[in-house]
Amino acid sequence: MLGDYLFSVLAAGLVSLQLAALALLLALALGLAGAFCKRSRSRALRLLAGLYTTLVRGVPDLVLMLLVYYSLPALLNQGFDALGWDYSVEFSPFAAGCATLGLIFGAYMTETFRAALAGIPRGQLEAAQAYGLSRWGTLRWVLLPQMARLALPGITNNWLVLVKATALVSLLGLQDIMFRARGAAEATGKPFTFYLVAGGFYLAVTVLSLAALLWLGRRYSVGVKGLAR
Repeated sequence: MLGDYLFSVLAAGLVSLQLAALALLLALALGLAGAFCKRSRSRALRLLAGLYTTLVRGVPDLVLMLLVYYSLPALLNQGFDALGWDYSVEFSPFAAGCATLGLIFGAYMTETFRAALAGIPRGQLEAAQAYGLSRWGTLRWVLLPQMARLALPGITNNWLVLVKATALVSLLGLQDIMFRARGAAEATGKPFTFYLVAGGFYLAVTVLSLAALLWLGRRYSVGVKGLAR
């Protein structure tokens, strides 16, 4: 019986990884958009991006998650009722957790990408224009490769924190590794065993992520090292 519980807990780790991966993709997209808005000439876009990062980073993660999961559907349903629409909105724990974590870490990614953009010499942009590259060509061949290299340490830190933050979604009822570990601990009376398994899972993901991102960082640094010599 204990082995069945262990298998159930570890199998739920796949849900945690799926949640973290999808939230990361959303965070990267929001971070890129936010960084370019902060570097925009438009004052409205800069204010909007600044408001986004300030509000999201200033409110606890759990509070935002509860607002998205409970309060936002209730608010939308009240609006539909006021309009006379026979429509109801309800978010699944997975969708609410993914959206909330993506929104939260999108704010942190915004600052990561903004700093990376600031680290790219302006002369390279001028050189790209001199060569006749379009805006898309400049973004694809000049900005994004260098920005990825400069932002990689920040992305690494955000990813590691994001993976651990997925444990919060278990409070919404998501059948992730923490939810299963808590259920197994209560059923067997062995909380130390199953919470240790959950902790070992997060530690393993951290170690593997660090190894993969370290390899990626070396790949991105090949040309830089060559130029330095």
